[in-house]
Amino acid sequence: MNTILSFAEIDAGMLAEVGGKAANLGELTRAGLPVPPGWVLTTEAYRQVAAGLDTSGPQVAERARKHLLDAPMPDEVREAIVEAYRGLGDEVPVAVRSSATAEDLPSASFAGQQDTFLNVVGEEAVLAAVRRCWASLWTDRAVAYRESNGIDHAAVRLAVVVQEMVDARTAGVMFTANPVTGRRREIVIDASPGLGEAVVSGAVNPDRFRFRDGRVIERRAGDKRLAIRPLPGGGTERVAKAHDGLCLSDDEVRRLADLGARVEKHYGAPQDTEWAIDAGGTLWLTQARPITTLYPLPESTRAGLRVYFSVNVAQGVMGPLTPMGVAAFRMISSGGAGLAGHAPADPYAGAGFLAESGHRLWLDITAAVRNRAGRALLPRVLTLGEARAVPLVRGLFEDPRLAPAPRSLRPFLRGALRFARNVRLPQRVLVALTSPCRALAHSVRLGAELDRRLRVPGSATPAQRLDHAERVLAGTFPLIIRIMPTAITGYALYALSSKLSGVPIDEMSDVLRSVPHNPTTEMDIELWHLATRVEPEPFRELPVSELVARYQAGELPPVAQREITAFLDTYGHRGVAEIDAGVPRWSEEPGHILGVLANYLRMDGGLTPAELFEKGARQAQKTIGEVAARAGRRARWRAPVVRWALGRTRQYAGLRELPKFYLVKTLAAVRRSLLVVGEHLAEQGVLDRAGDVFFLDLREARAALRGDDMREPVTGRKATYEREKRRKHVPRVLLSDGTEPEAEAVAGAADGAALTGTPASPGTVTGVARVVLDPHGAHLEPGEILVCPSTDPGWTPLFLTAGGLVMEMGGAMSHGAVVAREYGIPAVVGVPEATQRIGTGERITVNGAAGTVTLA
Repeated sequence: MNTILSFAEIDAGMLAEVGGKAANLGELTRAGLPVPPGWVLTTEAYRQVAAGLDTSGPQVAERARKHLLDAPMPDEVREAIVEAYRGLGDEVPVAVRSSATAEDLPSASFAGQQDTFLNVVGEEAVLAAVRRCWASLWTDRAVAYRESNGIDHAAVRLAVVVQEMVDARTAGVMFTANPVTGRRREIVIDASPGLGEAVVSGAVNPDRFRFRDGRVIERRAGDKRLAIRPLPGGGTERVAKAHDGLCLSDDEVRRLADLGARVEKHYGAPQDTEWAIDAGGTLWLTQARPITTLYPLPESTRAGLRVYFSVNVAQGVMGPLTPMGVAAFRMISSGGAGLAGHAPADPYAGAGFLAESGHRLWLDITAAVRNRAGRALLPRVLTLGEARAVPLVRGLFEDPRLAPAPRSLRPFLRGALRFARNVRLPQRVLVALTSPCRALAHSVRLGAELDRRLRVPGSATPAQRLDHAERVLAGTFPLIIRIMPTAITGYALYALSSKLSGVPIDEMSDVLRSVPHNPTTEMDIELWHLATRVEPEPFRELPVSELVARYQAGELPPVAQREITAFLDTYGHRGVAEIDAGVPRWSEEPGHILGVLANYLRMDGGLTPAELFEKGARQAQKTIGEVAARAGRRARWRAPVVRWALGRTRQYAGLRELPKFYLVKTLAAVRRSLLVVGEHLAEQGVLDRAGDVFFLDLREARAALRGDDMREPVTGRKATYEREKRRKHVPRVLLSDGTEPEAEAVAGAADGAALTGTPASPGTVTGVARVVLDPHGAHLEPGEILVCPSTDPGWTPLFLTAGGLVMEMGGAMSHGAVVAREYGIPAVVGVPEATQRIGTGERITVNGAAGTVTLA
């Protein structure tokens, strides 16, 4: 390959040879976009200079830089650079820019990780700048960035781009989608006099412009107290000078917006560009790269603006789901939609209200937002599970694009009545009101029926197992939803008691402490009892990895081996991120449970979880008495009614967790069958390993059973899945134009150092914070305050030693809030960016009644 190429000679397929920025400029040149002329020194030259470079071990960045700065430049490379530079003209000022092969990727822009040298004049100066560009591939920041994005150091190469300098009157950056709110086709421009480096480096407060729907919608002047100017003979200077007024006219903003639209159309995705306007008014495009931080949009065939609510955020599973995990939920949703008479024509596609993007699930709630009845109901429902979404949804009610649609309520009512009839809602509510024993027995019978359905004969073929998996997925929701009328009756009586007594609901929360019939609480207490029965020595002495090895080999002490096996027989279908059928269960990877046991056995003093549970139950009865007494003061007959109603509430509130318990049991059974299918497919050579089956959907698994080779699509999906695992932000509400309503809202913070959220469990505690992003292997000292993104049942063993809880997600009835109340620990949920604003080791005060977290 030639050492020197002009931009016109480069195509996108040469990315690995010439680097991201260089290929990018070649694309733009051939598309007829206004790019300053220049050339690129290909990665072959870098390979020659970097020969023998050791990229392993510590201090790799420092060693690599020294190697590249000291190694002799091959004569043919030196001569090619000098000849190409002379070809631009006599002592032409140029920009010498780094262009890595891992740069400007769809998933990682790598922007600014390597160095750029501006206004370089003269052959020797260009040669020196090229060498420094090579060395900048190994800056500490570039090495750290590659490691965080899973990019192999040894595979990265660097080309050098040389462009003629634009003597810029004004320059800056332009995003073709709003990088803060996510709104697509809203052009955002930062501009400042002089070279664009002042804006890119953050050295100046630039002017900001926003352009949308053919007009400038925002003009905000920055102070622009500094400009970077080229110096005669080479180099740049920083000129301290205030610039009054705006540095772009509306016409120039429109020209830039038009250019940005052309670039986005060319690449088919929103772009982050750099541009300059010279003294003659000519507009130049100096770079374009994808905006990698935007959340991908759900695909939809429906017209108009759509509103999506994140299932992952609501469930506390911030990471991606495997393709099979998504496919399972599509099949489950098809069964659920059928209860309301809206079964989809293709059950594999799922219900019409279910969408996917970023390997995560979304509910299309547009119909509810655009319906007057839905507007009344939706905030109330969200308050229980995801309170931070409530103001976001209410804000959408003001958007004229989402005004209530003039449609009849008849289809909605018809579907609701059909749903109520299919789940036998009136009968189940009547039984719940009149006979708790029958109501609770019904829930147990549903569990037994589910266990019967989940059984698969050992002789079943892979195809029969796949058939069975599809049947149970489609039938799961119609079965387990029959529990909810009983649970809802309990919460309805709770609300009724509040009205009859005049006691606000949030002041009655102790009634919901230590409720019976909650499978998650029962699991946690059983795990604690297990810790009191096993032999303590190996758990106090050995690392978790050794404990796992001994357990799986059957070499733990007899009682521990037997008791842990019994626990996993009952609860081994659970796990972290358990709503994903593609994720291992505790029965497969018992390290988490064994680590929790080890933590319990190191505890010294304080009430046991069982004692805390009993204490909570006594407090609940005391609160019932107080609420009933206040009701009696309003009218004598109200006291016994409230006492009766809250008694029913306590009997049924724990059932809230039971449908999910049964759902996860279903997913675990499907997972076991699919692993058998995967083993067969791996033996047939259409998959590399059994677990790869979870990177197919149900239809593709069936095609693989017919002999279709699925190894290539699996490889691509695994790469996407790993990339999504590194995503640091997932919106809770997303519009189909890319807007994140929360990004537009003002972050809630009050009283100086106080963070605010939703009150979840009353009480006040001051203690040391422990930020935990993943419960696997996490250790919480007794009394430490758990600070986490969200929780599912896989987290709750940590609650047994926690002194308090702070959660970024959730509402008053979210999983973490419910469990915190049952254990009597103060909790605040829905605290924005809690895991970033609170550090491990900081002393904080959690006021679970006020919903505040105060930093010491």
